[in-house]
Amino acid sequence: MTIREQLEHMEERQEELTQIRRTFHQHPELGTNEHWTGEKIREYLDQWGISYEFPVADTGIVAKLEGKKAVADNEKKGNTIGLRADIDALPLNEDPARSYCSKNPGVMHACGHDAHMTIALGTVKLLKEHEDEWSGCVKVFFQPAEETIGGADRMVKAGCMENPKVDYVLGLHVMPTYEVGEIEIRHGKLNASSDEIHIYIHGKSCHGAYPETGVDAIVMSATVINALQSLVSRNVSPLNNAVLTLGKIQGGTAGNIVAGEVELTGTLRTTDPQTRQFCIDTIRRQVECICEGYGGSGELKVVPGYAALINTNEIVDLVAETASEILGKEHIHEKEFPSLGVEDFSFFLEKAPGSFYHLGCANKERGITAPLHSDHFDLDERCLPIGVRMQTELVLKLLTREK
Repeated sequence: MTIREQLEHMEERQEELTQIRRTFHQHPELGTNEHWTGEKIREYLDQWGISYEFPVADTGIVAKLEGKKAVADNEKKGNTIGLRADIDALPLNEDPARSYCSKNPGVMHACGHDAHMTIALGTVKLLKEHEDEWSGCVKVFFQPAEETIGGADRMVKAGCMENPKVDYVLGLHVMPTYEVGEIEIRHGKLNASSDEIHIYIHGKSCHGAYPETGVDAIVMSATVINALQSLVSRNVSPLNNAVLTLGKIQGGTAGNIVAGEVELTGTLRTTDPQTRQFCIDTIRRQVECICEGYGGSGELKVVPGYAALINTNEIVDLVAETASEILGKEHIHEKEFPSLGVEDFSFFLEKAPGSFYHLGCANKERGITAPLHSDHFDLDERCLPIGVRMQTELVLKLLTREK
């Protein structure tokens, strides 16, 4: 049976994929601590004769598979394709009534990363079994810490996209807002960037009965907060996406003392690099100018988070085309607006063209509809062979794609 014939009978691998997914589901680990998870991934790769590099970014793994199809002297060897699977879990207690629930108290695969690992392993196993039918290279990034410190950025900095250089990169995420057999795509902007905002306001402390002898940092902070409310409504084009949330304020020492210091902490979300930098520059200017006008001073510290996830439109078209062939055009959905949530697959897309898409995993009839990051989250495991087929078909097309 050829790989194409095998892909048309992916339901035959349902039991194997379900077992792999439940094994990972029962042993979840938090970001940067995926030791058992990594060992199990390497066990599968060793069993199937697939080489890998470990460790990458501490607990990450890069599996590497070379196609063995003969290439004529006048023909080009196939491209190099990268596939991403995040491997960390979340700090949640799972319902113990589930037969395959987490065995690690307080930790749960509540974001579907167990499914992502399973799909990646199923894809690379299938490609290995038929390595004589294709030419090129496939690299699988088993990425740690997606939920915490951004393992994708660390893997990229460790060189996972080089040697050989990745030509195209693919990622997927299970999505309980869609039924099994549905695919969600989006051209261009899909997820926001994130920046941690720290605003430090410096005044001069004094006795509350003699405020003229000091500079009130709380009054300055109130003006700064009010001014920043117009950042999105009056400084950013309504055609762009941005949100600024100041979620924490800390300052002052007593009710009868004019505060000398206030710290504001928040988050900035934008969906393109230009808007991101514009917002940061505007916040800094307003903080500094407002505080100077009161006779104090203000400073902005920005802790960069994830970059905006911006898909390559041509590869999104390929995802849509492939999904239509497998599932039917009526089961492909275009996401209307980008999410202001973050996804660190963005760092891979900064290095190579590619696409990130959503794989339906819900089953309303069976009550499988709980959202991601919920302690009731589950998925209809029939999505697993669909995910393997999608990724494998896309890899085969991208291996021979002209750049």
